[in-house]
Amino acid sequence: MKTYQLKFEQYLPIPLAEAWHFFSSPSNLAKITPPDMQFVVTSDYDENSKMYPGMIITYKVSPLLGIKMNWMTEITHVKENDYFVDEQRTGPYALWHHQHHFKEVKGGVLMTDIVNYAIPYGIIGRVANELLVAKKLKQVFAFREKAVIDLFGRFKKAD
Repeated sequence: MKTYQLKFEQYLPIPLAEAWHFFSSPSNLAKITPPDMQFVVTSDYDENSKMYPGMIITYKVSPLLGIKMNWMTEITHVKENDYFVDEQRTGPYALWHHQHHFKEVKGGVLMTDIVNYAIPYGIIGRVANELLVAKKLKQVFAFREKAVIDLFGRFKKAD
């Protein structure tokens, strides 16, 4: 199985606690996901509860070509205000391992996402990744970058 890795970095002009609170809440995922993906969290959870290892989050999503599917991820690692990891349990990927890292910097937070993923179906999956999947994931994170700027403002590097 061929695995792929994508890495994205974004500076946020907000305190670390605010960044953690926003990005560790499943209720905010739809705000930073392209509308054409029709992303809906279907888990029944208390929006004020803290993320924890073992937390299961379910979604409905249309990742490609308007095809709707169920997706389930598990939060496998959490170090508050530092990082968390979500891993797919059921969904469109043969493997999905998404690390979310937060580092306090002068003027805000550096947020780093590292996504390791694999597509099922052997050679067909590799071709699908080259033609569709990698481009779509990059579009999703580009949308998220803009949405985060719209929500929190543009980061200004401190001298």
